Amino acid sequence: MHTSGRVTDEVEHYKQRGEYRGVVRVIRKRPPERLRWRTALSTATQIAGGLKGRERMQIEEPIREILLDLQDKILRRESALDARRFGVDLDRGEILPKHTLWDLKRTAYVTRVDLEQLARYIKFPADFSKPIDTAATVLVSRALAELHRKRAQKLYLRVQQGDGPSLMMHEQLMLERASYDTEVARRWSAFSKTMIQSSF
Repeated sequence: MHTSGRVTDEVEHYKQRGEYRGVVRVIRKRPPERLRWRTALSTATQIAGGLKGRERMQIEEPIREILLDLQDKILRRESALDARRFGVDLDRGEILPKHTLWDLKRTAYVTRVDLEQLARYIKFPADFSKPIDTAATVLVSRALAELHRKRAQKLYLRVQQGDGPSLMMHEQLMLERASYDTEVARRWSAFSKTMIQSSF
């Protein structure tokens, strides 16, 4: 495979052939950037997530080394979060900030989010001084922000053009709900950003 092609195409080529070391080799040789290279790396972690034992280690460990060597801290952080979507943990305390349950509670209070929503998807420690799963917290809070944002957008689109008395009662209620969801989305977004701020 020629190195002049897209990194995503090369990775897909080796993936289809089951040559997973080739996938890692391509990613290692190509200059890191936040678009195609990140997508290629995400594909590699997706492959690793479906493997077990020695096979998994042969992909996961080299990728982790590549990630730790990255100078672009945002790319490093987002790639680690991408990997967690596939159940691959490339961060062992070097990439994402470490937070305790107390930090989580304080941040939730400041940003005014409902931690009960997070607790549906993440198990938190009973001790306030114990560390939480920062990656899972960020991913779920981002997903909640996107959920509320899309809900608000759909409601806005359902309301006919117009304002004031020309709006039906149910349309006014939809606008109020859309406004509420927009605000909740903003809060969850602020929460997730605060949880990863110290990773810069």
